[in-house]
Amino acid sequence: MIYVTGQMIFIGYYVQMAPLEIVMIARDAPFELPRPLVLADHPVLDLLNTRMMVDGERCDLLDTEKAAIDWLEHVGLADAASNHPDKQGMLEQLRLLRDSVDELITARLGDRTADPHVLNEFMHTAVPQLVWHPAQPPHLERFQQPDATARLLARLAYAAAELLAEGDFSLVRHCESADCSLIFYDRTKSHKRRWCSMALCGNRHKVAEFRKRRQDQAR
Repeated sequence: MIYVTGQMIFIGYYVQMAPLEIVMIARDAPFELPRPLVLADHPVLDLLNTRMMVDGERCDLLDTEKAAIDWLEHVGLADAASNHPDKQGMLEQLRLLRDSVDELITARLGDRTADPHVLNEFMHTAVPQLVWHPAQPPHLERFQQPDATARLLARLAYAAAELLAEGDFSLVRHCESADCSLIFYDRTKSHKRRWCSMALCGNRHKVAEFRKRRQDQAR
């Protein structure tokens, strides 16, 4: 197994990985993924990736209020979430949105129809408004709502709806590793991305191929 150490920094909707240290460790040692995990090149797919397989077991990275706020911080939405008085309610709504998006994305990938009413509920009260504060220029707030958490969830819901309606689903792919459940949007120039991350599954595949070649040569 490969254990990857390094710092992951979110900028907008892109990820920078600081220089990585690849360390060989025992096969039976636990494989710990970084939290929050932001690798999909799309915030909605990153939301789906908060529920994933780890060592053969289903794992929910949105398991606490703090974990949810940390994830929202990485996608630029934490200001509203961290100040919300009902953080448990916010966590439950975020999970509900994730469930809805998961069903719709799965249907879209399978060329099936699905009911978007739950997703639409997150957007139906969000309306564009012109906001003009004293001594500041006016700006258009697309998701103007009095409730800050509802506003941030509406932004995520809109991003999901936009992806479902306008995204190129030939570029929405699952990681090719048989042990990985992560999904991503392939924004590479060649559109040949295979792994959730070269630092994770990509390097694990390279090590496995290297071991296989060594074993074949030893025969």
